Amino acid sequence: MDRLTAMETFASVVETGSFSAAARKLGIGQPAVSKTVAMLEQRLGTRLLLRSSRGLTPTDAGLQFYERVKQVIQDADAAERSVSAHGSDISGRLRICAPVTFARLYLVPAIDAFLGAHPNIELDMILDDRRVDLQEEGVDVALRTGDLSDSSMTARKLGECKRLVVGTPQYFARMSEPLTPADLINHQAIVFDHRGSTHTWLFQRDASEVTATVAGRLRISSGEGVRAAVLSGLGLSVSSEWMFARELANGQVTAVLTDWCLPAMSMWAVYPSGKMVSARARAFVAFTEAILKGLASSRS
Repeated sequence: MDRLTAMETFASVVETGSFSAAARKLGIGQPAVSKTVAMLEQRLGTRLLLRSSRGLTPTDAGLQFYERVKQVIQDADAAERSVSAHGSDISGRLRICAPVTFARLYLVPAIDAFLGAHPNIELDMILDDRRVDLQEEGVDVALRTGDLSDSSMTARKLGECKRLVVGTPQYFARMSEPLTPADLINHQAIVFDHRGSTHTWLFQRDASEVTATVAGRLRISSGEGVRAAVLSGLGLSVSSEWMFARELANGQVTAVLTDWCLPAMSMWAVYPSGKMVSARARAFVAFTEAILKGLASSRS
């Protein structure tokens, strides 16, 4: 467990009064927050929080720990600010892992700016849509999309974007556009066969929720393959707006069923358990976060 992140999590619980509010503030799942606090209490050998009618309140030990934690966080923030204007002071080898398509479209084209800001960093990029073992691969930080299955890992939410049903105008001219989620059964769906994905897509509108079972002969295990298949007019697919932002803007790809919403796609920075997060990794995460903010502003 990253001790500083654990302290920040505990401080957020004290300041917000609940695990759920702290999770919203930090952009992580509630189970991860409660597990982090439980691990802190186990490591310290004392109870830090008590449940009451007012929510969660710190014990005497918890309050004493919180006061010290606040100072540690302030000192860490001050340390980061002191070097933020001196990128050349951050040095060493940084090993990151990222989804192939996101890296090809956004990270690699912008990476020169990161390397220019940090001339003493040597960067290893593992591009893989699979969730590789961070410890085994020696990864300092991984970018991951979707839900996080392993709550023991230290993670930080960097951003999210809409998921859309997309296809080429040529495909929809041939097959007609679906007007409701139920119409998808008559279409060729290209399924991203990744981490147990299914042929069932969930749609929401107002207070209603609908699941649509899609048909298709093509399941592909990589985002690059899904992109290529959609752009070749082989069918429609559910995809993050990030994956087809350029093609949606120039009309090469069309989004349908836009009056319905699919669950958003989240991007996370994930760190290996039991390892302090380096300044190099934090700098890369800040760089990625800036890219995502730029994408969000371009969509608005």
